[in-house]
Amino acid sequence: MPTTARTVSDVIRTRYDSLTRAERQLADRILENYPVSGLGSITTIAENAGVSTPTVARMVQKLGFKGYPEFQSHLHQELEATISNPIAKHDRWASNAPGMHILNRFADAITANLRETLSDLDTRTFEEAASLLGDPKRGIYFVGGRITGALAEYFFTHMQVIRPKTTLISTNSSSWPQHVLNMNPGDVLVIFDIRRYEQEMATLAEVAKANGVVIVLLTDVWGSPVAKHALHSFRVRIEAPSAWDSSVVTLFVVEALIEAVQSAAWDRTRERMNSLEDLFERSRLFRRHNRHGPK
Repeated sequence: MPTTARTVSDVIRTRYDSLTRAERQLADRILENYPVSGLGSITTIAENAGVSTPTVARMVQKLGFKGYPEFQSHLHQELEATISNPIAKHDRWASNAPGMHILNRFADAITANLRETLSDLDTRTFEEAASLLGDPKRGIYFVGGRITGALAEYFFTHMQVIRPKTTLISTNSSSWPQHVLNMNPGDVLVIFDIRRYEQEMATLAEVAKANGVVIVLLTDVWGSPVAKHALHSFRVRIEAPSAWDSSVVTLFVVEALIEAVQSAAWDRTRERMNSLEDLFERSRLFRRHNRHGPK
């Protein structure tokens, strides 16, 4: 494979323009339901894409693989990585742990994650996403999963200071239909979804997009199924020497987006912050009065 830091889908997208028409047809089919769509036999993959078996063989070699077995082996490894539970991830790291302090191992892993994420992050995508989030005419909704829900709440907490029309959606999917009902065409739904993806997220994204809502996704390098519905996706490195995935680089992207949004309209943001501070102060005075007043 051309580079160990990239997924097969990354390589396909990078080399897409160099493919023939038939090879692009095959590539599109594989990316539709990635990576599962690439796990069948070479004959099955060819038939599903409506191309010949030699076309499959030629394309995987163009992508840098020795042959179809190596191509499929990488897909299997990616699929295994996306469904690994915390115990499996811990054991994999522990068996390969170098003889250094955990702080050093963590620092090395996170630094590599940040460097590789930044090298792949498209600045135009970042700027367009920041522009959407800063548009005061749009309502902004935030949602995450069992772990990433905390990141969604962190993003929301800062954005509600910067601008109006922000909503945090509960991680409980039973509340989602009411929120979708309140979304208007052009509103933005920010979704956090990392490996062991939550199927409900893809359904939420699909329904919201059908109603004209713009999806911004923060996911991992393997790519949540939500990506097929997202206008902008941030694919972040999350591997760490731990049973748990790292949120450090995801948080980095979130904080950079927050800064981009508030800087783009600083005069309005500053006025809003001043008003909010006044309200906080009045709230504290009110609470003090009630504490010391008559019972």
